[in-house]
Amino acid sequence: MNILLISQCDKRALTETRRILDQFAERKGDRSWQTPITQAGLDTLHRLLRKTARKNTAVACHWLRGRDHAELLWIVGDARRFNAQGTTPTNTTVHDVLRSQDENDWHSGEDIRLLAGLAALFHDLGKACQAFQQRLRSDKPQPANLYRHEWVSLRLLQGFVGSDDDAGWLARLQDPTRMTTSVWIDCLHQAGLRDGLDPGAADKKPFQAGALPPLAAAIAWLVVSHHRLPLTNTVPITASQLSTGLQALDHQWNQPCDPVTQAEAKPYWHFPHGLPCDDSTWCARVAKLAGQLAARASGTVWLDEVYPLHLARLSLMLADHHFSSQTVKQSWQSAQEKRIAFANTLRRDPSLPAGTSRRFNQTLPEHLTGVARHALHAAAALPDLARALPTLGRCRALQKRSTDARFAWQNKAHDLASSLRERAASQGAFIVNLASTGCGKTLGNARIMHALAAPGSGMRCAFALGLRTLTLQTGQAFRERLQLGSDQLAIRVGGSASRELFEQQARQAEASGSASAQALLDEESPVLFEGQPDHPLLQQLSHDPQFNALLAAPVLVCTIDHLTPATEATRGGRQIAPMLRLMSSDLVLDEPDDFSVEDLPALTRLVYWAGLLGSRVLLSSATLPPALVQCLFAAYRAGRRQFQRHRGLPGQPLNICCLWVDEQSCHATDCPDSASFGASHQQFAANRVSWLAGQAVRRNAELLALSGIPHQHQDMADPLASLLRQHALQLHRHNHDADPLTGKRVSIGLIRLAHLDDIIPLAQALYRQDAPAGVQLHLCVYHAQYPLLLRSAIERQLDAALTRHDPQALFQLPDIRRRLDGSPAADHVFIVLSSPVSEVGRDHCYNWAIAEPSSMRSLIQLAGRVRRHWPQPWSVCNLLLLQYNLAAWQGKKPAYCRPGFENKDFPLDEKDLCLLLRADEYQHLDSRPRLLARPEAELRPRGSLIDLEHHRLEVELNRSHIEGFSRKQPTIPNLCAATCWQWPHAMLHAVLQRTQPFRLSHGEEWELALLPDEDSASGLSLLRLEQGQQRGQIDWLKSNHLLHHLADSTLLGGTGVRPWGSSDYLTELEQLANALDMSQEDCARRYGRLRLRVHKEGSQQWLFHPALGFGRLRSADSRS
Repeated sequence: MNILLISQCDKRALTETRRILDQFAERKGDRSWQTPITQAGLDTLHRLLRKTARKNTAVACHWLRGRDHAELLWIVGDARRFNAQGTTPTNTTVHDVLRSQDENDWHSGEDIRLLAGLAALFHDLGKACQAFQQRLRSDKPQPANLYRHEWVSLRLLQGFVGSDDDAGWLARLQDPTRMTTSVWIDCLHQAGLRDGLDPGAADKKPFQAGALPPLAAAIAWLVVSHHRLPLTNTVPITASQLSTGLQALDHQWNQPCDPVTQAEAKPYWHFPHGLPCDDSTWCARVAKLAGQLAARASGTVWLDEVYPLHLARLSLMLADHHFSSQTVKQSWQSAQEKRIAFANTLRRDPSLPAGTSRRFNQTLPEHLTGVARHALHAAAALPDLARALPTLGRCRALQKRSTDARFAWQNKAHDLASSLRERAASQGAFIVNLASTGCGKTLGNARIMHALAAPGSGMRCAFALGLRTLTLQTGQAFRERLQLGSDQLAIRVGGSASRELFEQQARQAEASGSASAQALLDEESPVLFEGQPDHPLLQQLSHDPQFNALLAAPVLVCTIDHLTPATEATRGGRQIAPMLRLMSSDLVLDEPDDFSVEDLPALTRLVYWAGLLGSRVLLSSATLPPALVQCLFAAYRAGRRQFQRHRGLPGQPLNICCLWVDEQSCHATDCPDSASFGASHQQFAANRVSWLAGQAVRRNAELLALSGIPHQHQDMADPLASLLRQHALQLHRHNHDADPLTGKRVSIGLIRLAHLDDIIPLAQALYRQDAPAGVQLHLCVYHAQYPLLLRSAIERQLDAALTRHDPQALFQLPDIRRRLDGSPAADHVFIVLSSPVSEVGRDHCYNWAIAEPSSMRSLIQLAGRVRRHWPQPWSVCNLLLLQYNLAAWQGKKPAYCRPGFENKDFPLDEKDLCLLLRADEYQHLDSRPRLLARPEAELRPRGSLIDLEHHRLEVELNRSHIEGFSRKQPTIPNLCAATCWQWPHAMLHAVLQRTQPFRLSHGEEWELALLPDEDSASGLSLLRLEQGQQRGQIDWLKSNHLLHHLADSTLLGGTGVRPWGSSDYLTELEQLANALDMSQEDCARRYGRLRLRVHKEGSQQWLFHPALGFGRLRSADSRS
């Protein structure tokens, strides 16, 4: 190739780049070079320039592809010295003539700044009380506060405001004669607001109608919520409490406590060191901000304005966290410590002896004025945040047009998204990607979001997923296929141990040669727009090691758990980074319909907040039901409405830019309301259903009767194992591949059961029974209850065997080759006996499958794993569905649940799949049943598995609430996901976050670790993790009495059946410890962990074998 190199370097960077470039190319001028070069030579040049780059480096490389065509390949260094095409400006000036960067569309920017600043001056007034000062001065553990300091601060403010309007109390803040400790305390006494002391104080709620004027109410809310949102202790929440918003808020919402005596309450309302009113600096700051707010009097009811309120709260919390971490103690304070009110203490030095007294840090006035100063700076810096953060600019991998026919749809989607760029920037964008599994949705989504981003500023996007494994795979795919370095891509998963194991496996693959291209790909980097390290917000967050991973990287791939804290606000500070991410980044939700119905309200809150903070949102799944899509659009629209009230063109109508894509078409339109969106989505989904009906059939399903299987759980295992093995062999005979060397017949099949309690007994039964003559069964038991390193080893084996784009690649794997050559059997049947973890998150291709039904979505997802990598039509039965869910067969109610949509409020009258599904609905499974719901009049939610899913989703997500009151007791509302934006003030408290939590646990879980133990007969020891008495302390309790280790001789009794995919735990542990240069014990404590749910009844004991994982110990197991 022929290249042109342009240098815009300065100072010593110019000398260094000239030295490098002169070795590769001929000079055509003082700052230009040209030469023919190979790709390998260009890669070497690029690497050398990157290695020596400094802040004044700026080199652009153009590929001269023809007589009149040049393409920018890359820029090293400061990309701001070139435009998007690599062109340099004719002339530049450092003077901002147009002052374009000073202009922004933040109509409420100054209000946010002033609200945050004034609230910061009041936020910790309550720390002046005797109770708090005694806590600071005591080295002994203290009981919980009866009244938290932010509640005392709120009461002080409420007392000072009194019955004045906003103009009145702001004027008094500017009057020096009213800004004294005695005046403030007198106001508190006269108003009767001292809870526990003044009769009737509990009835004087700060947010009830008429209690506070609008601006004072907003300041009061910022004060009381600056650590966490208020939360009522009433369980369950009543309809009247929701409909009145904050009006019922009292001190119990801030800190629940039992009734107190006056003696107990008095220290919370006595201020021995006075209030900050005695500090002239504090009073001057208060007067200044009060005057500025009074001059901006607008009559706005601020509690109705979610956008400015939450950004003011964000600024206040950010400033409080940052300034509290600073050490500002002055030497003159030491002599006056007994006469001064302090706000905090220094962290205790671990090197000091126990019992050493605490050292004070910031005085209260010093803390309040410092936090206010930082809050003002933080709020003023918010408009510039997005420009200050790094972005992904010109990325060749995302711009390159796909030549593979399977991915040609990405080109059309990219082009259409590019044409919508300007509209989406001003109107917001809501995108739905329904492309089928295996069509490249992951890269297609990135191309769409990159096309929407302005070329001059670049893309910032967060890709949120539900599963750790899928998150790691997606991040790795981006790293390799988009050629992104660690400064441009951050991968965040819930467990660092999972990520470390994943990366260790990648290193091993590279060392063995299977990832030989990785190093070259990592060196290649697209244009990077560097951020401003001196930005005020970035400086305040830079001390946090998690900041760069979550906020700074242009592309973030994370589990959704890292973003949901933006909407929860139940723990102080956790929402700061996720909120800033949503403010400065677009959002892609991958497989949002994979979450349980209980998790969807939290997902709806996240989409609402994405709209509220200005993000564009993309939903990506082949099985998105209409109720979920409609719910998330309505949430996005509600958030976007608030956003456009305070940002963008004044008076601009709400008209969201919407885009639908799949592998065969694209459609875009502007949707001003939910009705127009619903009609457009219905039409696109109907067209897709028609198109899918005409596609080649690859999955052919039949029902498998359970006749002859006992209905009692304890008697089911052996007969069910015989039945499943018999039909697995039939499927094998019609769906096998032939080994090209020996002619042996080989297939890999999946048997998916809904519950682990059925998997372990079934696996034991399969291992007990002899295989037929000439047949070798290879059984892999796959579920979540393995130590992490064993589960990782199983997934590594499955990934290798089930990546089958080349059907013959299976026979070249050493493990498969060894098994085929080591047995004379002509038929080798590899069976994965799995829980629902096999349905999503892994790109696996099976020959056949047998599935226990639990929901229509799970059946569709499982069917997508059958012949996943082989697009050719297939006419033979390769999928069997049990006629009954095993829980239903045992007579349990509800049965089609966890996973599934049946519960006591949404029951099924029928349990037989023959009655729950029509033949045409299951014979050729694809996404059609999920994409369209039947008209409401035709729905049979009690008699159809498909209708049950659509009906429950519609009710749980979009239905209106039941209001009103009963004479006997308050009405309990039927909450749905839309409650977060339908009810007033729902986002100003944490009622919904507690009532509709994310990742709701259905029982207690223990965290365990499996350690090597030479003194144990099995060589293993089980430890249980418990939190110690000290904060952050972890204790490991030896719990061998909970472990029943199953011997090989006990488990592996049958002939012709052997474990596959499992490894000896101690062998895997030794190999991993050696690779990581760790002791085996330390390695086991980190990578030998797992979580087990505590049994509701019976003893807490588990059996374990590497080929089974952990399972509940039953009486029959304990006797073996």
